[in-house]
Amino acid sequence: MRKGLAALAAFIVILGTGSAVAEEVLKLATTTSTYETGLLDEIFPPFEKKHDVQVHIISVGTGKAIKIAENGDVDIIMVHARAAEDKFVADGYGVNRRDVMYNDFLIIGPAEDPAGIRGMTDAKQALVRILESGGTFVSRGDDSGTHKKERLLWSKAGKQPGGAGYVEAGQGMSATLRMADEKNAYVMLDRATYLFNRDRIRLEKMVEGDSDLFNPYGVIAVSPYRYPHVKYELAMALIAWVTSPECQKRIGEYKRDGEQLYHPDAASPLE
Repeated sequence: MRKGLAALAAFIVILGTGSAVAEEVLKLATTTSTYETGLLDEIFPPFEKKHDVQVHIISVGTGKAIKIAENGDVDIIMVHARAAEDKFVADGYGVNRRDVMYNDFLIIGPAEDPAGIRGMTDAKQALVRILESGGTFVSRGDDSGTHKKERLLWSKAGKQPGGAGYVEAGQGMSATLRMADEKNAYVMLDRATYLFNRDRIRLEKMVEGDSDLFNPYGVIAVSPYRYPHVKYELAMALIAWVTSPECQKRIGEYKRDGEQLYHPDAASPLE
C-alpha cells in the first residue's frame, strides 16, 4: 500500500543548495474499495511523477468523502454513488464530474446457504429472504456507496431492515467483509473487494448479475467558486489523467488472479 499517506507534505532536499522545497500535495477523498484493492497504487504514480505532486489519499466511505468535500477539506473526490454525486454537483460543491470505471456488487454468504439464495438474480428479494429466514446479514452501515446501494435495494423491496440478524459494521469494506466471514454471515460487496480477498475468506458467491447491482465510479473536482483555496487546476489534471487512454488502459489491465477488478468507463476523456 501507499506509504506516508498520513503526511500532508513531503520535503525534497535540493542537492548543492541545502535548501528544501515542499512537494505539492493534492488531497483526494475516495472510497475504501479503490484504496484497499491497490488500484490507486497502480494508477497514481505516473501522474505524481509528471506533476511533481503527492496525492494525499483519505480513504473513507462515499458519504463521508462527499461530506469532507462539502467542507472544502479536499480538492477532489472519487466515489461510487451516482445520485449523491449528482446532488453534490447540483448543490454547487463540485464541478466537472466524469465517469471513470465500473464493476458490480455481489452478495456472498456461508457455503451451507441457510437462506437458500444461491443462484438468485434478484438482489432485493435475496436480501429479504436472508432476514426472513433468520439468517445474519452484515451491512456496511456507514453511508458508503455500498451502504447507499443496499438501502436502495431495501427501498425497492418495500422493506425496512432490522432485527437481531441485521448487523451494522460501521466500517470499511474489507473490515466489514472480515466481520461477515467471522460470523459466517451474508454480506454485499463490490466485485473488486471480493476478488482481492476471496482466498482469505470462507464465504462464497451467492447472488450476481442483477442490473440493480451495477456499480459506477465517478471523479469530481471540488468547486473553486465555493472554495477558492482548492487546487482546482491540479484536480482537473488528475481528472484528465484518470480519464486518459493511458490510465484507462491501466485500469482495465489491473487484475487479481487473472480476473479484472474494474472496467474503464471514461466515455469522454478530458484532453
